[in-house]
Amino acid sequence: MSFLEILLIALSLSADCFAVSISSGGTMKYINIRHIFRMAFFFGVFQAIMPVIGFFLGLNLINYISKIDHWIAFIILVAIGTKMIYESKKIDELNCNGNRSCPFGFKTLIILAVATSVDALAIGFTFSLIKTSILLPVIIIGAISFIMSILGNAIGYTGKHFFENRMETIAGVILVLLGFKTLISHII
Repeated sequence: MSFLEILLIALSLSADCFAVSISSGGTMKYINIRHIFRMAFFFGVFQAIMPVIGFFLGLNLINYISKIDHWIAFIILVAIGTKMIYESKKIDELNCNGNRSCPFGFKTLIILAVATSVDALAIGFTFSLIKTSILLPVIIIGAISFIMSILGNAIGYTGKHFFENRMETIAGVILVLLGFKTLISHII
């Protein structure tokens, strides 16, 4: 897998982090830099850990599914991309007032980090199927997610929800295209 493909996957995976960060930053009357970096840390770490878990799960299953691994990779990438495109049509409001929990609290950050990194678990599984090393992708995915979370909070705080849906749609399209590329490269 080329560096560009890994970078595109990292950008696509970070779209959920970016969208949640925009929503989180957009709900704050005043934003605290400590909160921004805490969210970025959680998102970056979880986005880096989940592909490793998926990768090792995939390695354990590779002997059983090696004849159809490209189909599985295709289905996973297209499913995640399609889900992202679908979810980009709605905005889940996060709030720090009333009965709703603040997105920068520890428990909420754990839940958000897990929720935004489930796709990364599937991507890690895909990396094992296409026999890609996991070290470089994990570093890039974690770093990009960290950076995109910081940017998302900053944009959300200053510009509210203008970019959120567009970025997640673009990320979904990229994953769908990478799925088709994976399938076509194994068939041809």
